Amino acid sequence: MSTTTAAPVLQSFIGGRWQGREAAQALRSAVNGRTVFHTHAESLDFAEAVSFARGTGLPALMALDFQQRAERLKALAKFLVEHKETLYAISAHTGATRADGWIDIEGGTGTLFAYASMGSNELPSGNVVHEGPVLPLGKQGHFAGTHILVPRGGVAVHINAFNFPIWGLLEKFAPSFLAGMPCIGKPATATSYLTEALVRLIDQSGILPAGSLQLVIGGTGDLLDRLNGQDVVTFTGSADTAAKLRVHPNVVRQAIPFNAEADSLNCAILAPEVTPDDEEFDLFVKEVAREMTVKAGQKCTAIRRAIVPRKHVDAVAKKLAERLAKTTLGDPSIEGVRMGALASHAQLADVTDRVRQLLDGAELVAGGARAAKPMGEGVAEGAFFAPTLLLAKNPLTHDAVHDIEAFGPVSTLMAYDDLDEALALAARGRGSLVGSLVTKDPQVAARAIPVAAAHHGRLLVLDREAAAESTGHGSPLPMLKHGGPGRAGGGEELGGVRAVKHYLQRAAVQGSPTMLAAVTREHVRGAKVNEGVVHPFRKHFEDLAIGDSLLTHRRTVSEADIVNFGGISGDYFYMHFDEIAAKESPFGKRIAHGYFVLSAAAGLFVSPAPGPVLANYGLDTLRFVKPVGIGDTIQARLTAKRKIDRNKKDANGQGQGVVAWDVEVTNQHGELVASYDILTLVAKRG
Repeated sequence: MSTTTAAPVLQSFIGGRWQGREAAQALRSAVNGRTVFHTHAESLDFAEAVSFARGTGLPALMALDFQQRAERLKALAKFLVEHKETLYAISAHTGATRADGWIDIEGGTGTLFAYASMGSNELPSGNVVHEGPVLPLGKQGHFAGTHILVPRGGVAVHINAFNFPIWGLLEKFAPSFLAGMPCIGKPATATSYLTEALVRLIDQSGILPAGSLQLVIGGTGDLLDRLNGQDVVTFTGSADTAAKLRVHPNVVRQAIPFNAEADSLNCAILAPEVTPDDEEFDLFVKEVAREMTVKAGQKCTAIRRAIVPRKHVDAVAKKLAERLAKTTLGDPSIEGVRMGALASHAQLADVTDRVRQLLDGAELVAGGARAAKPMGEGVAEGAFFAPTLLLAKNPLTHDAVHDIEAFGPVSTLMAYDDLDEALALAARGRGSLVGSLVTKDPQVAARAIPVAAAHHGRLLVLDREAAAESTGHGSPLPMLKHGGPGRAGGGEELGGVRAVKHYLQRAAVQGSPTMLAAVTREHVRGAKVNEGVVHPFRKHFEDLAIGDSLLTHRRTVSEADIVNFGGISGDYFYMHFDEIAAKESPFGKRIAHGYFVLSAAAGLFVSPAPGPVLANYGLDTLRFVKPVGIGDTIQARLTAKRKIDRNKKDANGQGQGVVAWDVEVTNQHGELVASYDILTLVAKRG
């Protein structure tokens, strides 16, 4: 950042350069109101930004494959963890406590680690994902079709909200980077100084290829006008802003994929069977209080509507008010402070106004606009707002509590008379990111969750069993979907490797099995195979080619095989040993154990001497297709199906890769009797 004024001037990172020196908008500390940074006044050349992403970032990313990009994410996560204290120091200006900062900072690096692991374990080498299965399209097996996913060849523009300046960027960046898309990040201005500090660290690390990530401080100008159909735009923020961006003329004209995650009126329901004496009652109160106070309630997943049985409204209100009264408000640097300020003074004004609107049809239980008594020096000029609990006794007739969101430490209790009414109230939010049901009755959960799921992106069922390990109502996880229908934006983020696929292009491919195998870099049954003198298990990872294959000798199954396998395994199921019962079965005869067929096939294709194959660590897609009877003769074909080079070494420095082998077991008539993939670790040379 530039330091030409008393408060530093933030800079944009565009075209591989930090740009901006002249001060523009003052950004104030949420804690004491002092100006801590300025945005820059200079206009940005978004043509340069897009050109740099396409011309420099995209080729650099495509020079790497999924596995290599996953390695970069892991290295970046480690680097940021090592430098996290730099970010914590700046995070305090946003009003965040150390615990709040942990969610943003270490939640962000944790997401990088998670996607690095997913990329390593779930994505192939290369830049083509085969999204099978292969479907036969002809009677003779010479024509088939399948689907592939490939990098879009475009740019991802990520526009983020003010509440999570670090996690908000990294949770979008990680899957788009894995997918090979250079990114342009635009954080909300109010807390953009923390995102700028993050991107400076990333730049200093030197881990990412040039052009992988650019940063915009301030407005987006004509950026969206410069995109095309290969690009992607994502947005996190208010539903109103999402609606405007969604209909941007160029976004509509070019059919640019647009993904929105908008703030929503999330709810928590206390089930009708829970009483004040139950552990679940206290769990409900704790969960609502936590969601009101963590990040000062500034989470898109926070509980805005607490829906409780009418008979327990007073008891819930009393316990919640008592718990909220113990929340220490003030400067996050003071020991013992549990809740900091709102992120900006504009946010304070907005929350104050929205609480006023909500009070038109609700009553104040605790807190309110004048209730804040923060601890610390200079806090009178801070953006503090006390935890505020409202009560709507007749929420079905009060539209405001289902339409107006006070994006701060504010929640409204709502009374209901039966479970159907509770679910109807939940649906009045018109689409939410998350909802919680606190219950002790599995039947209540079985009835309520499928109904609520139509209006929610994620649902937490909380009881005393789950409580000890629950990650909580408001915590999106990398492996689970984040996003919701309707007001919540209709988008989808995270959700494991699905998030990566959002940034890839899906295409159907038709052709002969041999051509499909060449395109997908996976063996396809019916494709040409390579049968050489050397057993495939004797080849090192580098020497194996997709399609390397072995057709084994044959083995005839005897009654002794079945008896011996039953004795070893303890499996005396009647189909294997009861002649009369087996004859009366659909098979009409005794048959061999399926797992004997599996074992016998391994005996046919394994090369037993020590060699490059280090371990068999699993089976995929196992199917027993036809029964094998006494006197049937089996034969196996083993074919190298897929190779994944994870660029890893064992404790002794031995390089290794993963090889998936396609196994077909057939009988004397050439009919398929068993089919599966074997997963092995295979050593590299040297």
